[in-house]
Amino acid sequence: QVQLVESGGRLVQAGDSLRLSCAASGRTFSSNAMGWFRRAPGKEREFVARISGRGYTTLYADSVKGRFTISKDNAKNTLFLQMDSLKPEDTAVYYCAAASRIGTYAFDYWGQGTQVTVSS
Repeated sequence: QVQLVESGGRLVQAGDSLRLSCAASGRTFSSNAMGWFRRAPGKEREFVARISGRGYTTLYADSVKGRFTISKDNAKNTLFLQMDSLKPEDTAVYYCAAASRIGTYAFDYWGQGTQVTVSS
């Protein structure tokens, strides 16, 4: 059974940094794309960042570009999201996602989410 488990979310102040982790189990994602999404209170889930299977290609939402960095440790089957210069509008539940097929960004697997709250 495939599981994605996010961790690292907590309450921080504006300007702080936070690193989220997503540990995958049940299969390897070393060649599969993975990504981060978030859902703010009262809003739809939105794309944050994604990374290709080998980690060579990344893409970010405009709202986080230059502040967030996505990376993956394929040896540990773990995805990361380094978040710097956090803003109150970054407050959301952050979800990890993974693609079941190599070479696509169709995310089939999802974690349960971790709460990030940024106070002003």
